Amino acid sequence: MKPIRDAIAALGTDLGPDILGQCRALFDAEQAALAAAIPVSQADIPYGPDARHRLDLYAPKGDAPAPILVFVHGGGFLKGDKGSADAWPNANVGRMAAQAGFLGVVINYRLAPDHGWPAGAEDVAAVVAWLKDHAAEHGGDPDRIVLMGTSAGAVHVAGYLKLAGSDAVRAAVLLSGLYGYTPLDPRDMLYYGEASLYPERMPLEAIASTDLPLLIACAEFDPPRFQAEFLSLLQDRLARHGAMPRAFIQSGHNHYSMAMHLGTADRRLLQEICAFVRETTA
Repeated sequence: MKPIRDAIAALGTDLGPDILGQCRALFDAEQAALAAAIPVSQADIPYGPDARHRLDLYAPKGDAPAPILVFVHGGGFLKGDKGSADAWPNANVGRMAAQAGFLGVVINYRLAPDHGWPAGAEDVAAVVAWLKDHAAEHGGDPDRIVLMGTSAGAVHVAGYLKLAGSDAVRAAVLLSGLYGYTPLDPRDMLYYGEASLYPERMPLEAIASTDLPLLIACAEFDPPRFQAEFLSLLQDRLARHGAMPRAFIQSGHNHYSMAMHLGTADRRLLQEICAFVRETTA
């Protein structure tokens, strides 16, 4: 793992397609093997009317009904995909879930600028509603749903809590998200709208005040803004609840590799996520 850690450290904390491609190349071999071992159970199931309203299921081999882990990909509100047999990023999280004994659900959702706030949160809510109606048909327990998102996906999971509350799910895992503690970025406006709307539309209050169990994670080489959001959320939770939520700093990884490496030999974050899911769905 040291060569991979050194390669990620050398990339620094910047974002961009070139760095994204270099990160993917680091895990191609391991993730190809995982894809061969755990194929998708059902692909491109519609959960709503839009062409982006599609989800893939990765079923475990264990006894049904299984806990459900829903993964919401990142992409800065503007891009991203749930993956496929030929494109492992994000699909690897569904495979990781199935390997751990959960029903893995990996979704696509509507993207900005064509679909602004609160489209992402609405789409997460639509997935939860679909699972309530149909998860049992696929070996999942609709009463044991855990939501998990990375980057923009973490924002949409937090937005779901603002939009719909927490009664329908057991817990949430937030990887490298932006919740409203740092200044507006121009990209944010493509989803949230003009800057004057930004404070009210961010999910800060919902995620800071919820009693839903949370696992909040950040990468050692996340951009400074994401690190500041992580630390601010922990401090806010401490002030409001008298205790920090469950939290994890993934050393040796960056913003992209946080989700990309799940399912590989580096099992530190995987073990933390799986233990959290088991504890909150027991």
